[in-house]
Amino acid sequence: MIAASMAVLQLACPVPLARAVRTRSISVNTVVSAYSPRHSSNLSTLTTPSPSRASHAADSRVLLGLSEADLQQLALDFGQQKYRGKQLHHLIYQRKVKDIQDFSHLPQAFRNELQNAGWRVGRSPVYQSVTAADGTVKLLIKLEDNRLIETVGIPVPDDKGSMRLTACVSSQVGCPLRCSFCATGKGGFSRNLCPHEIVEQVLAIEEVFKHRVTNVVFMGMGEPMLNLKSVLEAHRCLNKDVQIGQRMITISTVGVPNTIKKLATHKLQSTLAVSLHAPNQKLRETIVPSAKSYPLEAIMKDCRDYFRETSRRVSFEYALLAGVNDAVELAKELAELLHEWGGGYHVNLIPFNPIEGSEYQRPYKKAVMAFAAALESRKITVSVRQTRGLDANAACGQLRNKFQKSPLLSESENVPSQSDIAVAC
Repeated sequence: MIAASMAVLQLACPVPLARAVRTRSISVNTVVSAYSPRHSSNLSTLTTPSPSRASHAADSRVLLGLSEADLQQLALDFGQQKYRGKQLHHLIYQRKVKDIQDFSHLPQAFRNELQNAGWRVGRSPVYQSVTAADGTVKLLIKLEDNRLIETVGIPVPDDKGSMRLTACVSSQVGCPLRCSFCATGKGGFSRNLCPHEIVEQVLAIEEVFKHRVTNVVFMGMGEPMLNLKSVLEAHRCLNKDVQIGQRMITISTVGVPNTIKKLATHKLQSTLAVSLHAPNQKLRETIVPSAKSYPLEAIMKDCRDYFRETSRRVSFEYALLAGVNDAVELAKELAELLHEWGGGYHVNLIPFNPIEGSEYQRPYKKAVMAFAAALESRKITVSVRQTRGLDANAACGQLRNKFQKSPLLSESENVPSQSDIAVAC
């Protein structure tokens, strides 16, 4: 995702059991309610999953992502007592057990029945791990179809001796939007992630740090709004099952038409961060190619309406590129734009995190401070993101491209539309 390409980072929707036992092809245009009623499925009536474009998800009987109520129903469907579902929930989310046969609290017969029916936990192995001098850890997770995704853990100690641990999670394998400065875009796009493939990134970070994740930012690989259904399902699980407060979760987007409106209907308490990167349409199009289909005026209107519907302040991400968008005059223009579309906005300035093969440069600290001062003098709340993990290929997409260099889409292929990006989960 664009916002994470720069520097690594500071900082509810149930999954019906029926979804977990059959494969469906999901379009980004189909976004279910975050609070849809639950239902279950009789295991004796399971049908063979239909073929899908995401061959890795040929069988979607995955335990990770299911709520305690779903798991209790699953236990009942297998002829077990309801409390076995609570045990499953504890083993998956607290103990973080990765294999059904390691569910030592459950009867061996129940474990065998789950496995024979095609159920699995849904955890993937860590393919590569890199630790920066500042403690930032980037993980490459190897999915079932051998694709690699990145997730980053950013520890920030406080004055009281405790630690805030932020997990920066990916929502897609690659990204189809190909922003000009983004390492992820240079690696191409393959598919959306399933909800459990998002949730497992947080659990992997917790295992590495042996510490609870306190904050989650959807600022890793991919555009979350192009996979909104899975993002919402993962959000529910992270909030309700992994027990991360909604206000500790941030969903970032470069802007996809109509999706901010959809997200607003769920009235989440999480933060919406919009990757702006320019104060006018002409400049934004040179940095963010997808801006041509979502004009700046339209995105600002949607942000204003989002605030009115949710009462949640929108945060704007602004990647500072030396000599491109870091002039003080552009800061003044940005302040005028934000005042025009309401008040209470926050701007998060992100000095560019250099990536191999990029024509962009990191701005000098003096330019960053001048840009921030110009905003503050015009009564715009601003923060400058601390750069983390520079020595660990921490910018989004960098480490993954090192190990999976072949583009997932050739340059001759068209960027897929929203309705084209589908996944079976």
